[in-house]
Amino acid sequence: MIPSWAPGAAAGIVSLHLIQKLLFPYFWADLRYLLKVFIYGLRVELYQRQGKILTVLDKFVKLAEKQPRKPFLIYEGKVHTYQDVDRRSNRVAQAFLHHGALKKGDTVALLMGNEPDFIHVWFGLAKLGCVVAFLNFNVRSRSLLHCISSCDPKILIVGADLLGTLEEILPNLEKDVTVWIMTKDSTFPNVHSLLDKIEAAPEDPVPVNQRSANNLKSSVLYIFTSGTTGLPKAAVISHMQVLKGAAGLWAFGATAEDIIYITLPLYHSAASLLGIGGCIELGATCVLKKKFSASQFWNDCRKYNVTVIQYIGELCRYLCSQPVKEGEKNHKVRLAVGNGVRNDVWREFLDRFGAVKICEFYGSTEGNICFMNHTGKIGSVGRTNFFYKLFFPFDLIKYDFQKDEPIRNKHGWCEKVKKGEAGLLISKVNAKNPFFGYAGNKRHTEKKLLCEVFKKGDLYFNTGDLMVQDHENFLYFWDRTGDTFRWKGENVATTEVSDVIVMLDFIQEANVYGVSVPGKTSFSCMACLILKQNASLDLEQMYKQVVTCLPSYACPLFLRVQEKMEMTETFKQQKFRLVDEGFNPSTIPDPLYFLDNSKKAYVLLTKDIHDMILSGKMKL
Repeated sequence: MIPSWAPGAAAGIVSLHLIQKLLFPYFWADLRYLLKVFIYGLRVELYQRQGKILTVLDKFVKLAEKQPRKPFLIYEGKVHTYQDVDRRSNRVAQAFLHHGALKKGDTVALLMGNEPDFIHVWFGLAKLGCVVAFLNFNVRSRSLLHCISSCDPKILIVGADLLGTLEEILPNLEKDVTVWIMTKDSTFPNVHSLLDKIEAAPEDPVPVNQRSANNLKSSVLYIFTSGTTGLPKAAVISHMQVLKGAAGLWAFGATAEDIIYITLPLYHSAASLLGIGGCIELGATCVLKKKFSASQFWNDCRKYNVTVIQYIGELCRYLCSQPVKEGEKNHKVRLAVGNGVRNDVWREFLDRFGAVKICEFYGSTEGNICFMNHTGKIGSVGRTNFFYKLFFPFDLIKYDFQKDEPIRNKHGWCEKVKKGEAGLLISKVNAKNPFFGYAGNKRHTEKKLLCEVFKKGDLYFNTGDLMVQDHENFLYFWDRTGDTFRWKGENVATTEVSDVIVMLDFIQEANVYGVSVPGKTSFSCMACLILKQNASLDLEQMYKQVVTCLPSYACPLFLRVQEKMEMTETFKQQKFRLVDEGFNPSTIPDPLYFLDNSKKAYVLLTKDIHDMILSGKMKL
């Protein structure tokens, strides 16, 4: 006999479920994600209260004891087990202990490409308690010397394939920096070989007190910013930041059984912290690639049974640009973790390569705030709620694009934007979410901080990123403050313009930026275009598209057509050289076009038209 109250209770439960689905559709997804964040933070806190500081390196050493024969690293077909990597990193530590005169706290700069010895040297130096500075191997001459001097290293270690780069800087390198190269002998004067020392060193572990951390806030790495807005800056990375980065794959649902494919450069935080650190956090296996290859990507995924891939910037678009082949969905990849994928590429990627969960996140190397899109909503970089803001306080504030600074009211306080409006993302700096700044550059560190934002004494980290929070509390990246410019009294967001242009079926890629015009106090919109293979530029369609989909002030006045888009090393569009070159047809070899409003069409930008624009005879 069914109790009389049972039908009512069942109806109540169904009603509650329907109400939850209707009013709080993301409740369970949010709850699962918040519980993960809370449990991880609680675990770290409990260790600290017990007087234990457990770093990512400590976790790796424990895994090498627990699962010595499990593959940790697969490189060019060769398997390196957890025990192999642990023992070789011990050799590195022993070699420097006997030959390098290194002590705990010393800084060592590492200039190496993606290879197992990058990880062996990194871990070996970490076992000696050294701070390791990851140098970008694409940076050359003056910029590289700047990077080295900014982190003040005692030793510089250079990979065997980068000796040409070393030769360029050696005459101007500071004399107190000792140089070691990953070879068995050296032909350079006063440069030491390292490979022979490593192979002769014992595999015995160095004393644990060499690496033991007294505080999770102590520095362990210097990772350089990409340098798109000037010379690269050495972001100070603490043990706590490494732990947070390493938890990313786990938070998105990766497990110890996963095989992670790393094609990004190891000097970048996405590869080193999220990728290598994430493998250690999981106890998983990673496949390391010397360099990203779009043509070999899926073959590698099938060959090594890859289940998790990493992406950044335009990497997903490069994969979608490859010729279509049979069996493209024939792989085991289930998660793609990264940031910077465009909406149209996101959709195309899923349609073409199958049911891969895109795990988009937001974060910067030096920042103290991170968002994770745990629901998989296309276009969003993450989601927030009341409880998340308790753990990680942040706000979106009004920003003056002309003055390039936050707007303050008559009382001197910043003002929050409404939902649906673009605002500058700032995150509160406190004991739980500190900002560690940049090595050797106090001015740049102070420049990233905002004081007296909402009340006296408060302090916020200025991300430099403009974001929008919608009415469902999803967050969307809008633009970089430096990439947004002002024209005719209006703010032009470069991403908005490029998104409209790439909707055209003959456009592969669009890089939008502002160029200065003599006599104008603001910037004119210009777009650098890459056409799809075997496609031609349809100027009539281009004109219709921009005037239909964009406000008049955001329509590109100038077009530049290139065969190949210039990118940064982290697959971001390089804008600053294009900005400097402007729109002069006499100095630019690429085809240039001008939006002639009198003809309601894009026309070839000739020297005569260029001269008329400069003289003010041609109305913009």
